[in-house]
Amino acid sequence: MTPAEVLRDDFAETARELRAKGEPFAFATIVRTAGSTAAKPGAKALLSADGTILQGFLGGGCTRGAVKRAALQALQEGVPQLVSVAPEDLLAEKGVAAGDEVDGVRFARNGCPSRGTVDIFIEPCLPLPRLVVMGASPVAQALVAVAPQFHWSVVVEPTSDRPDQQSFVVVATQGQGDLDALKSALSMNTSYIAFVGSRRKFATLSEKLLAAGLDQASIARIHAPAGLDIGAVTPEEIALSILAQMVRGRRTAMRRTDA
Repeated sequence: MTPAEVLRDDFAETARELRAKGEPFAFATIVRTAGSTAAKPGAKALLSADGTILQGFLGGGCTRGAVKRAALQALQEGVPQLVSVAPEDLLAEKGVAAGDEVDGVRFARNGCPSRGTVDIFIEPCLPLPRLVVMGASPVAQALVAVAPQFHWSVVVEPTSDRPDQQSFVVVATQGQGDLDALKSALSMNTSYIAFVGSRRKFATLSEKLLAAGLDQASIARIHAPAGLDIGAVTPEEIALSILAQMVRGRRTAMRRTDA
């Protein structure tokens, strides 16, 4: 739950709508002001994916451009931003210029006659990563039950015409349409595909996928058996091992992006 969802009803409603649509947004809070400013510490706003203020108030045009740029950066990187909007002479006194970032603070110029300083913290609220579960096996059911507790958005057996780079797909069909499910998963532009089954079973299915015209590189994307090797036996333990593998893959990708 985002801060906007617990502070104001209008923020909460807008945040729920954006969450339901799978759209990113940002939450901004003025944490410090100095001099004459239209908005004071504690003022808040909810911003859309393009940096537009949907709810709340952060002051006039003096801060709007800087807030928009910082919001776009926060949403792109998935990392909170702290922006300080100050008159040019005050920036010069600090030895910084508009656009500089020092000790986690990005500076921007305030060109308004008020000549105040406004520090704004911007928190990105990104869509939940999507887990696509194909099948109704005990492992599939366990995944559907546990994944939301770790902030995954779960979709059960979608059509293959909804490619999503952020999706993680787990085929847990347990002999009920394994080949068709794997073909469907491979047709999606996804971050991760896993197959719940033995190595021997997957080797047989791989030969059938090759015979159906799929290339070896695509088939090699599939994690089989699914999950980290933790000695899992029960459906719940297998689901846990798969979830751990997905979390590791997702966090590794995020670290690469940050670098």
